[in-house]
Amino acid sequence: MGVRENLMRLRGSVPDGVVLVAVSKFHPLESLREAYDAGQRVFGESRANELCTKAVAMPDDVQWHFIGHLQTNKVRQILPHVSLIHSIDSERLLRLVNAEAARLGRKVSVLLQLHVAQEETKFGFTPDELLAIMSQSLIDELSNVEIAGVMGMASNVDDEERIRNDFRLIRSAFDSLRSTVFYNRPEFRIVSMGMSHDWNIAVAEGADMIRVGTTIFGEREY
Repeated sequence: MGVRENLMRLRGSVPDGVVLVAVSKFHPLESLREAYDAGQRVFGESRANELCTKAVAMPDDVQWHFIGHLQTNKVRQILPHVSLIHSIDSERLLRLVNAEAARLGRKVSVLLQLHVAQEETKFGFTPDELLAIMSQSLIDELSNVEIAGVMGMASNVDDEERIRNDFRLIRSAFDSLRSTVFYNRPEFRIVSMGMSHDWNIAVAEGADMIRVGTTIFGEREY
């Protein structure tokens, strides 16, 4: 099956109201163009150089999401191109994105990355850290950043109950933040979780944005 057919089949399964981010990292421009021609407009990349190269080669109405670990020295490079950064994993990075956005005279939407998975290598805040660090004063101070929600990944295991529980923790942290520090901020609305192998569990547990690559594009070309 080609990219178009994969995308159409996936769209038929994803519920209304759930945003599909086509994870195009490591895939060639030809595959992205096939997805674009099939109506896909939101693409996710995890490497700054690759995102910037593709952004100038694709049509202007593509929305680029940065979904990988964002190094501080790459913030300036990606900011002219991205509509959403999924992977804010420290207060320092949040402040840097705000400063660079101010320098460009724009406002950048971001998601706060939660770490609930078993793997030590994953980045992000624990739910407790995030609840401790977020305050009205910090949000007010970051006038060039719009905190639009949270992002997280489940443990990379075959245990469906563990995966489901991880997604519940992410959703619960979002709900706690929304009912406290973000209670008067309607822009705080996104729960980005779920990938090719577990997106349907994520949606069942409250995701409204999923990041799917392999199901659309096939195995990555490293």
